[in-house]
Amino acid sequence: MKSWKEKSARMSEELNVLAGKNILIGVTGGIACYKILELCSRLKKKNANLKIIETAAAKEFIKPAAFETMGKCKVYSDLFEGTNDQVHHIELARWADIFLIAPASANTIAKMANGIADNFLTSTYLAYDKDLILAPAMNTVMLHNKATIKNLQTLADYGAMIIQPETGMLACNTIGDGRMEEPENIVMYLEEFFASKDSNLDLAGKKIIVSAGPTIEPIDYVRYITNRSSGKMGYNIANEARRRGAEVILVSGPVNPMDTPGITKIEVKTNEDMQNAIDEHFASSDVLIMAAAPVDYKVANPSDKKIKKNGSNLDLNLVENVDIVKYFADKKDEQTIVGFAAETDDLIDNAKAKLESKGLDYIIANNLKDEGAGFDVDTNLVSIISKDQVKNLDLMKKTELANVILDLIR
Repeated sequence: MKSWKEKSARMSEELNVLAGKNILIGVTGGIACYKILELCSRLKKKNANLKIIETAAAKEFIKPAAFETMGKCKVYSDLFEGTNDQVHHIELARWADIFLIAPASANTIAKMANGIADNFLTSTYLAYDKDLILAPAMNTVMLHNKATIKNLQTLADYGAMIIQPETGMLACNTIGDGRMEEPENIVMYLEEFFASKDSNLDLAGKKIIVSAGPTIEPIDYVRYITNRSSGKMGYNIANEARRRGAEVILVSGPVNPMDTPGITKIEVKTNEDMQNAIDEHFASSDVLIMAAAPVDYKVANPSDKKIKKNGSNLDLNLVENVDIVKYFADKKDEQTIVGFAAETDDLIDNAKAKLESKGLDYIIANNLKDEGAGFDVDTNLVSIISKDQVKNLDLMKKTELANVILDLIR
């Protein structure tokens, strides 16, 4: 097996580097088109974002509807489709993180090598200035023709990466070079490419559970108790952990402040829901970051109907909820547990008391009255407290703070 396949196979078991990546696939004419349907399926399972360009010849083999179904995306082929403010081949070139042409026919390779832009795909290529991958597929004699060899070398000199075709049975009923690499191996090639681009995958191999947002506790069929947590801190932590290579389980209350590509997201409502969702993954996790704000109290006997007003006050019997972070601190093995303390008075003393009483490794403390801190803002001002240290941080964006917190558990 080729070295990039060996590296990619090991890496693929540890993390999904394709999640959220914008992959533009150019499909040219050739019987190997059928393999691209499987490639699209595999990439979508990795949570990659796809857009597809088909040449006229490719459409003779596979209709656009098949690619739209498997890739869950739009298929482009008409160079003159678009509007005055959106020229599609220019927009696609800007959108893509990588441009993969597979199968790459001898004809398209020749056009690209010589700067010919007579269709949607080749026009997009000329407008594209980032990384390019070619997966050639053609008859053996065509592949070894001096013109094809020269054209491939020209594109390699321009910076294109070539996934060399395999030897095998070809559509012309001969055995030889020219068989396009299998979809599973193209996926592995893409994984190795993106992993090599990202120099900060220090959390690869770690499984991190992040909780975010508020919980709710019902009063009756209509009303409930909750709090003002926006979930922004937890979502930022989850996204940054994923970007740094971790497997992330995000357990979220009823908020959705941002997209979370490549993350397993579990939506919950009550404290019990959140506790149960975390419990499903806790034994196999390395870290629990409890950024959520679970409701401290619940109604002892919530009504399954709407409570009607009757002209008098409504008395609610509130009982204390299970302390979720303490529950998991009590049952942890070697996990690192990070808690949060949102206070309005005596910040450090209250946070230290929580750290000790709950048995946490770290607690992130912030005063809700501080400007730029607290709920529903994009910044935070915190102190990070461990058993032997208090570290006061400056005001920073929650994205930046997320990485400071993640640095604690590398």
